[in-house]
Amino acid sequence: MKTRTIVTIAIVVCIIFALYIVNMIYFSMKPAHFELQAGTKGPAGVKFADTIARLMEQELNGPGGWIPNDLVLTPGWLLDNRPNFQLGVLEVARYSTLALKENLSRQRTTDKIDEDCHTAFTSFSNDPYRWMMPSAEKKYRGGIAALDSYVENLQQGSSHFYPRSDNLIMLLEQYASLLGGANARLLSASRPGSADAGEDLDSHEAIAWREIDDNVYYAQGIGYGLYQVFKAIVVDFERVLDDKNSALITREIIASLEESYFEPVIVTN
Repeated sequence: MKTRTIVTIAIVVCIIFALYIVNMIYFSMKPAHFELQAGTKGPAGVKFADTIARLMEQELNGPGGWIPNDLVLTPGWLLDNRPNFQLGVLEVARYSTLALKENLSRQRTTDKIDEDCHTAFTSFSNDPYRWMMPSAEKKYRGGIAALDSYVENLQQGSSHFYPRSDNLIMLLEQYASLLGGANARLLSASRPGSADAGEDLDSHEAIAWREIDDNVYYAQGIGYGLYQVFKAIVVDFERVLDDKNSALITREIIASLEESYFEPVIVTN
């Protein structure tokens, strides 16, 4: 009888462990690129705002949901690749809604700030590791709802989006800053002895080998988010891009961002 009990307990433990591993694999799945529904039409700004909302919605509703704030002993707690990918996507949402709040939704900087854009930015600015009072998920869903409200108001003409060349320049400067930070993290993660000839190894921060992939997946999340946003920029800033003969280079940027989306076998530097 005692032997049978031990065997039963061992079987149960093995089943739980197997389910745990399966969940970890499932939670590690990254999202595919998406296309907005054909019905997502309207004035300039609809594609841009709706893309940001769908990016965050996808991370909240995807495999495992929002993982960075998972509690100890949950399958997501032991993962680091997907959480860092999600943090990269979140950064794109933050930079985008900041530009939306400060410039894109206002004719002049002295104009009143759009309430929905302000809510979206402040919601996405919340701590991604917070799991209660309030949870990150709750705040981010509030940001998504605010963007959806802004899109509805755009379609009704009660909110505004100004696709001017100066606003596009400002937006690109925001993204350049974001990409610069991601690039610096990738360079800092170079392991001693892995730099090219002539490169100053002292400029690289010593990072444990098991943490190097965190920076790679964070950068991938940024690349994934910007790929989706730039497809919206092509639509909402079409006239500006044509006037500045920038349509071709924008398509090249999108192609480069698409190439950053791959799954490495192993990350060494």
